[in-house]
Amino acid sequence: MLDILTAGIILGLSAGLAPGPLLALVIAETLQHNVAAGIKVAIAPLVTDLPLILVTLMVLSQLVDAGPVLGLISIVGGVFLLFLGYENLRSTGILVDQPPQQRASSLMKGALANVLSPYPYLFWFTVGAPMLAKAMRLSPVAPLLLPVLFVASFYACLVGSKILLAILVGRSKTALNSRVLTLVFRLIGVLMCVLAFGLLRDGLALLSGVQAAA
Repeated sequence: MLDILTAGIILGLSAGLAPGPLLALVIAETLQHNVAAGIKVAIAPLVTDLPLILVTLMVLSQLVDAGPVLGLISIVGGVFLLFLGYENLRSTGILVDQPPQQRASSLMKGALANVLSPYPYLFWFTVGAPMLAKAMRLSPVAPLLLPVLFVASFYACLVGSKILLAILVGRSKTALNSRVLTLVFRLIGVLMCVLAFGLLRDGLALLSGVQAAA
């Protein structure tokens, strides 16, 4: 249980602080309007990601005994996490430019940015799926308990880190390029690489288990 919660927290922080269109929009809306506008963008994943989670759970329900498929998905997810970890390790902060004037609501812009970004889809189909499958295996009595805790911890950290960043931007633009934030990025990068190797190990174990059975 602790492993699943830890994974949810690390992945949530990583997704929340990873460079991308949604993070850029949180900063842009905060600079252009106020902290409240940035927070509206930050909560957009809570609106847009539910269908992705439901689809992932539906697919998993059909793949419970499909060891080779889950093994391959885990390996792809591990490679994807390694890429994201590398991106965090080489990060030197966040560059902020004054954004142009835009008229759409902040929440709508955040939802569109999240829906049009490939990262949520890649995450849930290559990383989230094996994590949820593992959570289901670890809680046979209440199969949805650990998956719900994983999702809750993931989104609490994803949205919470973006809200915190919006508050920091509202108070001080220089905080975005501080040494502390750079160190945080690199620490998260290391943790993501550790999780990536865990996914790769699980994927190889699933594949080797199938071969042994054959």
